[in-house]
Amino acid sequence: MPSDRIFGLICLITAVAYIAAATQIQTNLFSGEFLPKLFPLMIGGVAAICSLSIMFKPDPDPAWPAGGTWGAMAIAVFVLALYAVFLTPLGFLLPTAIAAGILSYQISPNPRPAILSGLGLSLGLFVLFKYALGLGNIVAYRIPTGEKLWDAFTILIPFVGH
Repeated sequence: MPSDRIFGLICLITAVAYIAAATQIQTNLFSGEFLPKLFPLMIGGVAAICSLSIMFKPDPDPAWPAGGTWGAMAIAVFVLALYAVFLTPLGFLLPTAIAAGILSYQISPNPRPAILSGLGLSLGLFVLFKYALGLGNIVAYRIPTGEKLWDAFTILIPFVGH
């Protein structure tokens, strides 16, 4: 119950900051282009209403997951962080296959289906993005150099760089 109210307050502060940032968007009143400002204001308004709802009508105390679940979530976050870092230097196919395979293995710890899921998702998503949706800037694979890998890896290590 207190956690819901704290979360609602944080969301309300974020929504108000979002609305304040949206008011700074410059629009041309004479051309009739008010949507660049109106749409973020509407999103901020809905977020503020939802956060007030969470604050004034909280749920009963939640049942938090067991310790093993927190560990699995930490592994998933780490895998997705590595995926985001290595997507540029390695291309789409290899990082997607590895990340999808690891996450699939976490859902059902059976290696063969996890590997097949990773490969299938990687190839399927590549075909979907590249050919069905026409996103031409997706690179299937890259042969990385040591320098590009180090540059990607230093993103994960604070205060290490050039």
